[in-house]
Amino acid sequence: MEGLRATIKKAAPQAIEKISYNMPAFMLEGMLVYYAAYDKHIGFYPTPSGIEAFKKELAGYKGAKGSVQFPIDKPLPLELIAQIVKFRVEENLDKAREKK
Repeated sequence: MEGLRATIKKAAPQAIEKISYNMPAFMLEGMLVYYAAYDKHIGFYPTPSGIEAFKKELAGYKGAKGSVQFPIDKPLPLELIAQIVKFRVEENLDKAREKK
């Protein structure tokens, strides 16, 4: 979990950490990503747009519309996670610019 947190912080250094829905999360002009540890997987929640944008890269993992499950017994794909977080940062910043 610390490696995941560090990866997210590095990919979105300006983001603010918080707890939301009883999970650790990062915010920047709105919610970026959530994550949580479970018995058999790490849940990563980059919203539906984050999943859709990386659908091909995430195809080997269980998931749903806005989430992906990384098996606890395998290394986390930290580079992919960083790419997804950076995508979400740009998406949120673009939306914030459009509102102004």
